[in-house]
Amino acid sequence: MSDHYLPGLEHVIANETSISYLDVEKEEIVIRGYDLIELARHVTYLDCVGLLLEGALPSGQRLLEIESQIQSVYGLPSNVRAILHLMPDQADMMDVLRTGISALASFDEELDDRSPDANKRKAIRLLAKVPQIVAYGYRAITKQPLVEPDPALSYSANFLYMITGVIPTPIEEAIFDQSLIVYSEHELPNSSFTARVIASTQSDLYGALVGAVASLKGTLHGGANEAVMHMLLEAGSEDDLEVLIRSKLARKERIMGFGHRVYMRKPDPRALLMKEALAQLAVTCNQPELYDMCVRGEEIMRTEKGLHPNLDYYAAPVYYLLGIPIELFTPVFLASRTLGISAHVMEQHANNRLFRPRVRYTGARDLHPPLRRNSSESEDENE
Repeated sequence: MSDHYLPGLEHVIANETSISYLDVEKEEIVIRGYDLIELARHVTYLDCVGLLLEGALPSGQRLLEIESQIQSVYGLPSNVRAILHLMPDQADMMDVLRTGISALASFDEELDDRSPDANKRKAIRLLAKVPQIVAYGYRAITKQPLVEPDPALSYSANFLYMITGVIPTPIEEAIFDQSLIVYSEHELPNSSFTARVIASTQSDLYGALVGAVASLKGTLHGGANEAVMHMLLEAGSEDDLEVLIRSKLARKERIMGFGHRVYMRKPDPRALLMKEALAQLAVTCNQPELYDMCVRGEEIMRTEKGLHPNLDYYAAPVYYLLGIPIELFTPVFLASRTLGISAHVMEQHANNRLFRPRVRYTGARDLHPPLRRNSSESEDENE
């Protein structure tokens, strides 16, 4: 056995996959042969559902069928809704999401069927219901009326509508749909790897997704988009953002929204797309100062640290202008990534090998315990 050790499994190839690949040299995110950014510019999130779950972009008829399948399973069991209403007001929304998905599992009659067809049907049900858990969970703990899905709206418009209670404009719908696409799949980040490790034990899709939620809750994976928006609001202006960033850098604090384990010193292509979306939204929402502030922050970090923004840096203000509460930025990320995670679980189940790595041991050796198991000796001593 090799004792070669790379902390955090950095650069370790842990899987073979036909789902996606980050080509850092070409600055391209490959999704089943397609460039992710090109997909986001030309197709919809539901097209990507067909691509990731079935292996090919759907025809026009198949796209309508996918939409119909999702709409047919809208709605949460009443007991799941009741559980969401029981969550405390101070609950973290990722905990609400994790609880809702876990509760939902028991209502799926195909829960223990690992076949590709059953897994695909479960993925469709999750794509219908996870956005509702996000929206209903938030509205439940904030004591707002629940907003039911509108069958006249598209998938992405419905998701946004259930959160905000307002039917989005065509521009808002298109930008939100783009954001869901670029968040949908990204090779093997911690959450997708967690899901595959869980699935490798032959656990079910829901259990793997719950594990992914727990992974994404961690501040080194998800949550960066929320931290970015809090920083922008704290600053409030271009000049104050520069002061804030420079003071954080002087204290050697991490600036969220910059850098990436894989891209390192290369731009994140998804961030460039969301930067374009922010420029458009800032005009329509009459908040050009938010775009200008983000650009200033990007320039400072490139000059001072040589770092480029990642997706979260520009997705955060986009979500803010779309009216999404900051607490929901990461849950929306997970709802979108449900698609990619489902594809990974399906692939893992179809060609499985249990994950069982080894360790490099750094503890003590050759220690010996005191003799405490000779009962007759213990009795003699007591006499």
